[in-house]
This record gives sequence, structure tokens and C-alpha cells, in this order.
Amino acid sequence: MSDLGTLSVIFDLDGTLVDSEPNYYEASRQTLAAHGIPGFTWADHEDYVGISTRETVRIWRERYGLRASEPELLAEKNRRYLELARTRTRAYPEMRAFVELLAAGNVPMAVASGSSREAIEAVLAVTGLAAHLRTAVSADEVPHGKPAPDVFLEAARRLGTPPADCVVLEDAAPGAAAAHAAGMRCIALPYVPAQATAPEFATASLLLRGGQADFRAEAAYAWLRNGAR
Repeated sequence: MSDLGTLSVIFDLDGTLVDSEPNYYEASRQTLAAHGIPGFTWADHEDYVGISTRETVRIWRERYGLRASEPELLAEKNRRYLELARTRTRAYPEMRAFVELLAAGNVPMAVASGSSREAIEAVLAVTGLAAHLRTAVSADEVPHGKPAPDVFLEAARRLGTPPADCVVLEDAAPGAAAAHAAGMRCIALPYVPAQATAPEFATASLLLRGGQADFRAEAAYAWLRNGAR
């Protein structure tokens, strides 16, 4: 029996569980440069936080007039990202502690991410989180990525938990919107602090405006135990 009753917890991966956005930025910068688009900045990258890799390359083709096909760009970006992810991805310490608390309390958990299946598995393996997070869903496995609710609903289905009994942890506005659309409560930790006022975050049950700097594993666990209100 879980310490939290019927609750299950679903984690976004990038920017929530692990600090992978620098790797995604570098993979994007390298890919775009290889296709004749130099000067991709971190500020440019922030526009894509929370959007699936597949959707990102679709936007690139329209925004930059790239001739390469979506599958070609997707494969290239994923290849560059995996090269980085396998050697330099770290889990946020308080998030690791939170996962360990949930595991000790027998709370069902899943990962629901816009990353590819291969990327999710690589990151969970290199950080050691795979030991506790055995259920994972990629946006590539469902019809629509975030802000559609598909990836969260599929995670709930695999856990065998009604959406109303799921709590999502998210760092991006599209993810918060997806959690709300799925009928799930959300702990929001904006990766980009300036985006904390985005209307999507207003739907969160718990908004930590300072992002990871405001997150404490014990406090989050107590909030869940007290009814996630």
C-alpha cells in the first residue's frame, strides 16, 4: 500500500528531473549551424522549452526555410543530443531525493516526456533514475505532444491510475497546460523564471515561481501527503 493512498506521480523529464536543457541547446545549435543557420542563442532556445523534439524540427523548417526533411532533422538532432546526454546529464539533487522518497513510500511513478524513447532511456540510465522510474512514455508514442494531454494520459493508463489521482511535475508552460487538459493536478517549477506568469502556469495546483531553487523534496512529499491541495 502506498503512503499516499491512490496517488501516482508523473514526471516531465527535461528541466524537471534532469538538467538537460543545456544539452538540447547545444544539439540544436550544432544542427542548425550544419544547415546554414548560425547564431542560434540560448534566448532562441527558450522558445522551445517544453515542446517535443518532433514539433521543434517542424517549427524550424517553417521558421528557417530548411530543405532537409523532418525525419532527417529529427534524427540528426537526436543523434547530437544523445552524444551529449550520455556523458553530461545530471539529475537535480532535490528531485533525486523526491524520487527516492516516493519509491520508499511505494508511490507509483512514471516519466512522460517530449524526448524520444532512446533519449529518455539514455538519460534515466546515466543518472541512475532508471532504478526507480520503470514506466516511461515518449511523445513519439502518442498522437500529439504537449500541450495536448496524450502523453500524460498514456502514462496514467500504464500505471493503472485514474487521471484525477495523478500529480504531474512540470517545468514548462506547454506541460502545465497538458496536465490541466488531462485532468491532473500539477506542481509547476518554471525552468525559465520569466515565464512564471504565463497563463498556463496559473492552472497549476502548486506553482513554485523560483523553479528548482524553490523545490524541496520533503516539502513536496508533505504537500502530497496532506491531500495535494
